[in-house]
Parts: sequence; C-alpha cells; structure tokens
Amino acid sequence: MILDFPLMLFAFSLVLLALSAWFGAAVLSRQRDPTEDIQNDYGAILAATLTLLGLIIGFTFSMAITRYDQRKNLEEEEANAIGTAYVRADLLPGADATRVRTLLKEYLDVRIEFYETRDPQRLTDIATRRAKLQADLWTMVQRAATAQPSPVSALVVSGMNDVLNAQGYTQAAWWNRIPQAAWLLMIVIAVCSNVLIGYGAHRTKARWVLLFVLPLVVSISFFLIADIDSPRGGVIQVIPQNLTSLAQSLRP
Repeated sequence: MILDFPLMLFAFSLVLLALSAWFGAAVLSRQRDPTEDIQNDYGAILAATLTLLGLIIGFTFSMAITRYDQRKNLEEEEANAIGTAYVRADLLPGADATRVRTLLKEYLDVRIEFYETRDPQRLTDIATRRAKLQADLWTMVQRAATAQPSPVSALVVSGMNDVLNAQGYTQAAWWNRIPQAAWLLMIVIAVCSNVLIGYGAHRTKARWVLLFVLPLVVSISFFLIADIDSPRGGVIQVIPQNLTSLAQSLRP
C-alpha cells in the first residue's frame, strides 16, 4: 500500500496536485471573464476550501502523532514488563528460574528484532519464534505454579501474563493507523483547493509560482503525516531503546 511508503506518496501527491492546479489554470480559466459577483464568490469559496484543508491536515497530523506516542509508550511498558518478569523468575525453583530467564533473554532479542526489521519475510519468522517463546514461557510458569500453588507463584504468573499482554497491546498499536477514508478525504479536498488556486492564478504575474507552491506544501504535509503514521516504511520510527537497554543490562 502506498501509505506504507511516504516517499512514493509524496511523489504521487505532488504530481496529482500539480496537475490539478494546471487543470484549473489551463482549462477552467478559458471561460469568459467572471463578473465582480463571481469573483467575490470565488474568493469566499477558495478561502473556505483552504481553511478546511488546513484543519483536516492539522487533525490528521495530530492523529499520527498520537499513534506514534502510543507506540513509544507501549515499547517502554513492554520493556518494564519483561524486566519485572525476569526479576520475579528468581521466585521459582532453581532449574525453572534458570530456564525462564534464558527464555526471557531470547524473547527480548526477538522483540528488539520486531522493532528494527523492515523485511516482511523476517517479520514472519519473528512472529513464529515469538509465538513459540511465549508458549514455552507460559508453560514453564504454569507448571511451576501448578506444582506449588502459593501467592509467590501467583506473582510470577501475573508478571508473565503482563509480558504476553504487553506484546498484544504493542501489536494492536502498530495496526492502528489513520483510516484510509481520512486520507481519501484529504486528497479530494487538496485536489479541489489546487484546482481553485490554478483557476485564480492565470491572471497573476507569478502564475507558475502559485501553481507549484501549494502542491509542494501539501505534498510535504502528506509525506510527514504518512512517515509518522507508518511504523516501518517511514524515516521516523520507534527505536526500541528501552528494550535494548534492558538487554544490555541482562548480559553478563
């Protein structure tokens, strides 16, 4: 999907909006000279359209920032959950504690790979490894809690449950993107705005400057929104600094 590739979206929107402005200047401007009343109406419509475009871009940018912050916060929570589970593993019997800590280190490395990779094939492999490690970790703590039921073992089980839930919350946040309908609405309003700009620019001396400025500015805005909203395809990404710091602290 083009929304996963912000640079492609930038190029596509720049061409589309530039053509829209050209259409307004080259085609619609061939009509007979408008009367004063029509010019006044045109000015009001242009101002309203540009205002609406600015508001929608602003709201959409806010949505992208909120989703980005959510992904960052959940990365921190996931690191805290894994670190807590690692510490609570000491409450298990010796052999089980060692095995759980080893599995948690492997699980931590897999979670770091999840944040850093962009290769779809690697993501499939990471998902498989992650599911197996989760099953092994849950089996270990469940077996220990069943063998010796106590408030202490329940604490270990609770910590492991937080680890599994944190991964689910993170995955849900990465799937939570700006709706395609919102993108479609922005693009339609941007096209209309550029057609109006082109229609009014044919009477000015700086005609070609006006035909290029708005498409460029709006395309840059689309690029920035798509970049922040795309977890893997953009330049601005969530860096797993908390998970990496935890992995470094667990190394001997």
